[in-house]
Amino acid sequence: MPLRHKSAQKRARQIKKRTERNKKNKSLIKGLVKRTLTETDKEAAINEFKKAVSALDRAAVKRVIHPNKAARLKSKLAKAVNKK
Repeated sequence: MPLRHKSAQKRARQIKKRTERNKKNKSLIKGLVKRTLTETDKEAAINEFKKAVSALDRAAVKRVIHPNKAARLKSKLAKAVNKK
């Protein structure tokens, strides 16, 4: 059933666009986190960690993910990198 009101149609378009953008950002974050955790070389792990932290902070500011989740992931990554 098509939406009757123009405002509802516009809202549906906006939601679709934002959902796609959020999905892209979340998958980028997941990839960066995974690469950081699986990296064996300390220097490479540190570089991946910096990229991941930057992406997590951006996503948290834009509310793609909750700020506490970003903090939790950064802490987890920092522990993993320091162990290497």
